[in-house]
This record gives sequence, C-alpha cells and structure tokens, in this order.
Amino acid sequence: MMTTEEEVLSPDDRDFVTALASGLEVVLAFDEAHPRMTLSEVAARTDMNRARARRFLLTLHALGYVRKQGRYFELAPRVLQLGYAFLSANNYRSVIQQVLEDITAESGESSSLGVLDGDAVTYVARSSAPHRLMAITLSVGTRLPAAHTSMGRALLAQLPDAELDAFLERVTLERYTDKTVTDKALLKKCILKVRQQGYAIADQELDSGLRSLAVPAFDANGKLLGAINISTNAARVDLDTLMREYLPLLQRKAREIRETVS
Repeated sequence: MMTTEEEVLSPDDRDFVTALASGLEVVLAFDEAHPRMTLSEVAARTDMNRARARRFLLTLHALGYVRKQGRYFELAPRVLQLGYAFLSANNYRSVIQQVLEDITAESGESSSLGVLDGDAVTYVARSSAPHRLMAITLSVGTRLPAAHTSMGRALLAQLPDAELDAFLERVTLERYTDKTVTDKALLKKCILKVRQQGYAIADQELDSGLRSLAVPAFDANGKLLGAINISTNAARVDLDTLMREYLPLLQRKAREIRETVS
C-alpha cells in the first residue's frame, strides 16, 4: 500500500527499510569535525555495534561512497552525486543562484537559500561575499540549527501550529553566545512574531558578530521553496541599515522568485 505525501513511516512499520536508514546514518556520521573515522568511532557515533557498522561501511566502500585508508574510513567523492541529484531535480536552482548573486552584488554581503531539514537548516544555494563571517566555512550542504538562524526561524514560522509545537518540544536549545535564545517559550514568541511580520532577524545568536535577515521564498503556485537571507557583520551593518536597506532588497528578490519560478 502506498502512503500519501503527508504520511510518514515509523521505524516499526513493515514498509520501513531499516538497513537503508542505517546506511544513510553511517554516511551522515561523517562531518567537518569527523572527516576520517575508525570502525569503532563510526560505531560509537551511530550507536551501532562494531559488526553492524562494519557491514555498512564495507558495503558503502564496495559501492564507492566510502574510501578506506588503513584503519580509517572517509567519504568518497561519489557521495556528491546524492546532493547533486537533489539540486538537479530542482530546476529552479539556476534562478535562485542568480538571485543570490544579484543580492550580493547589490548589498556587498553573502546571501543564501536554505531549507528546513529536521531541526536544522541546510544550505542549498549560496553567493559568498569576500569577507568571512563565521569561524566555519558556509557552503552548499552546511547545516545549522534552525532555532538560532534567520532562515531557520523564517521557515519555522511557516509550519502549522502542531508541527511548530512538536519542534519546540523535541529541540535542544544550546547556548552559543550570550545572546542565544535558550528559553522555548521566548523562542516560540519570536517565531510567531516572524510569522506575523514576514521576516526574521537573528542577531549574534549563533556566532558573535553574525547578524542575519531572512524572508521565505515561494514559487508561483505558493509552494515554499525555502528562505533567502543576507548575512552581515554586526560591527559593520547596524539593525537600522538591515531594516532600511536590506529588508526591501530581500522582499523584492523574493517577489522576483515568485514571479519567475513555477
């Protein structure tokens, strides 16, 4: 029996393929902080026993998604095909990329498109300004906590009330700076304000000095594509400039996306 678009299988459903889920979990265990790992490290990060982790690693190695160097495993370039499949399947990407580059050209700041992926925002397109804003390098595929980013809050504001409440119930709010919102009631108030005003600002909550602004982006049919943002340095761009100059720019570009992408 086929499920509808809204239905999501639970792990105990007979149609749920546990092996596939575990294999993907092994792939996702590798990140910037863990680019190379031993079998024991992969088993620990995925909460699997060594025998199970070994089978998945060797299968991924046989398929070309993992490389093995002595005791260490690392992702192989073929993994990029998985991300490329998503990008190529969404034919709006070229339009979005041009919009982001236009935003950077006009503002002199970096601009990105992000989508909600679980409790995180995943960057799917980006135009980088020459100056660096964060200690980590932001690029396509980067994941950041939705609760503390402007794109995340712009997207969370689009969720139905029940889904937003479910997010707030399960999410763990870590403190990154002295401005990070860690109270769930206050976070919900911030998100509901974003829903009302149509834009989100994250002011140095994730990284000291990082100030960002985001608006949701829809296609011509009203389908949510993601959120577009402008990231700035708080010492260089004050909140008044963000609202007076950058918000109208983002809103104009969001309208351009809606008029162009069908």
